[in-house]
Amino acid sequence: MKQIEVFEEIDAPPDVVWDVLLEFDTYPEWNPFVREIEGLPVVGERLRVRIQPPGSHGMTFRPEVVALEESRRLVWHGRLLVPFAFDGYHEFHLEPVDDDRTRLLQRETFRGALVPVLLDEERVERGFRAMNEAVRERAERRVTTSI
Repeated sequence: MKQIEVFEEIDAPPDVVWDVLLEFDTYPEWNPFVREIEGLPVVGERLRVRIQPPGSHGMTFRPEVVALEESRRLVWHGRLLVPFAFDGYHEFHLEPVDDDRTRLLQRETFRGALVPVLLDEERVERGFRAMNEAVRERAERRVTTSI
């Protein structure tokens, strides 16, 4: 098992950050890592997700949404090929720091026989950092323009 976690402090309340995360149709405009998501953020829904870590080729997969807590948590589970070959459990957690700040955690837990061969931890971590920074910029821009 391998796990990658990246945190970002955001000067915006959780509901604003949540709105940015769930606006899947805008991802191609601003998201440097998750280039596209099709589907609805509903437990049991299969999404179509296209990722492209910095410096690598893109990949499309069809994870299932397995948890959703409004303004707190979105989780999906995906796999490459067959179960237990290369499984990923992807999580976005939003934690209020105070009324106007949020800590965003993006985490992926990888399991399976092909993980040691296929996982490029450094590229995935760079992708998470780039996405978290883009979420921060977009959420903070919304707060400052609404004042």
